[in-house]
Amino acid sequence: MKRDFDLIVYGATGYTGGLIAEYLATSYRGDDAPSWAIAGRSTDKLQKVRADIGAPDDLPLVKADAAEPASLRSMCERAAVVVTTVGPYQLHGPELVAACAATGTAYVDLCGEPGWMRGMIDAHHEETKRTGARIVFSCGFDSIPFDLGVLTLQEKAREKFGRPARRVRARLRKVRGGMSGGTAASAQATLAAAARDPALIRLLTDPFALTPGFTGPSQPSGLVPEYDTSMHAWLVPFPMAPINTKNVHRTNFLLGHPYGRDFVYDEMMVAPGLGDIASVTTETFATVVSLFGTGGLKRGAGPTREARERGFYDIFFLGEVPDGGRVEAVVTGDRDPGYGSTSKMIAESALCVLRDVQGEGGIWTPGALMGPALRNRLKERAGLTFSAR
Repeated sequence: MKRDFDLIVYGATGYTGGLIAEYLATSYRGDDAPSWAIAGRSTDKLQKVRADIGAPDDLPLVKADAAEPASLRSMCERAAVVVTTVGPYQLHGPELVAACAATGTAYVDLCGEPGWMRGMIDAHHEETKRTGARIVFSCGFDSIPFDLGVLTLQEKAREKFGRPARRVRARLRKVRGGMSGGTAASAQATLAAAARDPALIRLLTDPFALTPGFTGPSQPSGLVPEYDTSMHAWLVPFPMAPINTKNVHRTNFLLGHPYGRDFVYDEMMVAPGLGDIASVTTETFATVVSLFGTGGLKRGAGPTREARERGFYDIFFLGEVPDGGRVEAVVTGDRDPGYGSTSKMIAESALCVLRDVQGEGGIWTPGALMGPALRNRLKERAGLTFSAR
């Protein structure tokens, strides 16, 4: 069915949504440009965003509100792909996923809320298979660099050894820049939901929460600081590991377990020295710790352009095959993870779904649906690097 637009950015009046719209307006012009629109609750605010990002005066504006399901349905019927930054998704997202599933509309988001994601999988996976809707969660720093990093490492393992690495360790070696206010709000909403529903706590701590019907081997918790002899470095818990690891296991599950049914994976952060364990100074970790005492960043808040452009990250992956072989991979990004890099990643994910991959309807991960095609886009356009040896 012909749609009015290739894609709609829903939530464009928010901080991250505005960055996505700005990226599309400045990076895609002329024949390369998709047909697109920006959407939100306030037409006046959308007009201001359109002016602020330097978009053409005729860039369409679409009024849509999570509290008005009919407006979401109308928006979905007009777009091939909906890009949404309107979170916390567990509070503002169910009706949009339902509308996309019903109308066969593709969907990408920045969700790091595994309890809600599992609920959406249970509620809509069969419907999306029927309608052809491709729903892709976690298309930002959570969890693309980790999802595609493991994919890249396993490709190299099969090339070198003819088999996948059974054990993979991901280590965030360097990072500058924090996560978004939306991420902070999502974490708070998840904690509040867990306090109301003890069953959610079990799901949040289950590495296989997003692989219905499959449970793999015991996985490292990543919750205790440790000394890594292979890296000669102290490791501390990585706050985003609980969502990233679940997505990596779901990619393996959706692809038919190419990493093996006995795959073991964990993520931690490198602390420069022993004295840094108690006071590791990366903004990412400090931001998450602050959530419990201060409520974290204000939704919609974010760093200056200069701060985003000074940001970066470097992730090291170590894989081990059963006979003692090892393989390494590295993923880097050239902007702060929570905003500058994430806004580019989700925009390119939407375009990858639109232009590069077919795939059946379903609730996907970036790695399972887009894999190498998305990796190529991110290398060519979004400032990421992927290497393996």
